[in-house]
Amino acid sequence: MRSNCAHSKDLTTITTSFDQLGLQPELLRALADLKFTEPTPIQAQSIPPALEGRDVLGSAQTGSGKSAAFGLPIISKLIDLPRGSTQALILAPTRELAEQITVHLTALAKHTTVRVAAIYGGVGFGRQLTALKRGTEIIVATPGRLLDHMREGNARLRDVRMLVLDEADRMLDMGFLPSVRRILEAVPGERQTLFFSATLPPAISALVRDMLHDPVRVELAVKSAQIETLTQRLYAVPQEKKTELLLELLKDNNIFTAIAFTRTKARANRLAAALAKQKVPTELLHGDRSQAQRTRALDSLKKGRVRVLVATDIAARGIDVAELGHVINYDVPLAAEDYVHRVGRTARANASGDAITFVATDEEPLIHKIEFVLGRKLDREVNPLFPEVPAIAPKPRRVYSSRPRRRR
Repeated sequence: MRSNCAHSKDLTTITTSFDQLGLQPELLRALADLKFTEPTPIQAQSIPPALEGRDVLGSAQTGSGKSAAFGLPIISKLIDLPRGSTQALILAPTRELAEQITVHLTALAKHTTVRVAAIYGGVGFGRQLTALKRGTEIIVATPGRLLDHMREGNARLRDVRMLVLDEADRMLDMGFLPSVRRILEAVPGERQTLFFSATLPPAISALVRDMLHDPVRVELAVKSAQIETLTQRLYAVPQEKKTELLLELLKDNNIFTAIAFTRTKARANRLAAALAKQKVPTELLHGDRSQAQRTRALDSLKKGRVRVLVATDIAARGIDVAELGHVINYDVPLAAEDYVHRVGRTARANASGDAITFVATDEEPLIHKIEFVLGRKLDREVNPLFPEVPAIAPKPRRVYSSRPRRRR
């Protein structure tokens, strides 16, 4: 286990071209194939120290380019090393994120012999067992399924030299912290660790001290969803009328594809059934769905086969739909950070997008918390179906000020 880190260091130099990062020609070719010309801020600040072998502690939200930020240094270091053993392990909280990372890294390793495999639940052990036994160089895994393989003696992690935790705060939310600690005991203490988390709650901070050694700190977490191409609006609506309002909004032909987020799996099931009953092409995504169903749901949304994907917050992180026009918060999320992640599914890569939030009376305090974190008010719109419903009253302006009060 790594010794506790004493001090983190800031990196302020911004690189404007992948050519300046010192990457091998094979990786530059893959980036050109993907039409990636300039690194994102998290890539520009994380890749140089990672290539130097430094530990990195990064704060950045989903969609900021973290997969390449840790993927490029990993592949770069593995290009000239012998094959046949797992040398890099990436832990992710959900199957969808693990699969997405695997797809991205496979594309980046296209012109190399470095192999990447995903290990997650909801599917059979066959292919995963083959990948582990042949010593696939990069394994991207969810903690639960990886532990299953470790118990069966399938996962050989003694040669791991690079470890990545992505969306670490989400892993904590999902109760994976004990599993992560068990996995850490199985990998060598002498390793390089790259740690990414949107927030650093106390339990995560303790994990950071155990895992990282003198890390380079890269802080790019965006606490506000202030994207120029993103429109955000609120509709006050009685709880029992939310489905009616959604159906009314869907009459607008400008809403081609949308993710509708609910707070629970049961509410997602009910909403999906109600939309399907009204002949709205709909798919469903939550933790009780099989991996085949989840994969089909995402594929259907990406290919335009469905108009609405009804989902819980399992879809709020690590899902990249290139042309998603709308996010609909059917239920207001309990945490402001989840709001930021939800609305971050749209208006990606400079595209325009709309985030619409339905707010029942009992959810108004949650909106005030979100606005406090964002540091601004969200636009109130007149409910087109129930215009008589009072608008959500904003908190006084002083709530949004970040200045400390002067003591008298």
